[in-house]
Amino acid sequence: MKRITMYSGPMCAFCEAAKRLLLRNNLEFKEIDISSQEGLRDEMIQKANGKRTIPQIFFNNEHIGGYQELRALEKKGELKNSLK
Repeated sequence: MKRITMYSGPMCAFCEAAKRLLLRNNLEFKEIDISSQEGLRDEMIQKANGKRTIPQIFFNNEHIGGYQELRALEKKGELKNSLK
């Protein structure tokens, strides 16, 4: 199974919604709070092809997008298959 990495930040409703979605699907993920260390925001922006909003979600090194893209995968029933 692919590993899930989510860049997030404090006081972010979409980040919290993404975490709830992953947890209700029993999926483990690594959360990187971009406010916790200098340079993490720049790292996220580079990996996410210039996207600056949070959350930014990755399956292995594949950029999925933010909460809305993650939710769309779940609604289509494609979330777990995307992680194989």
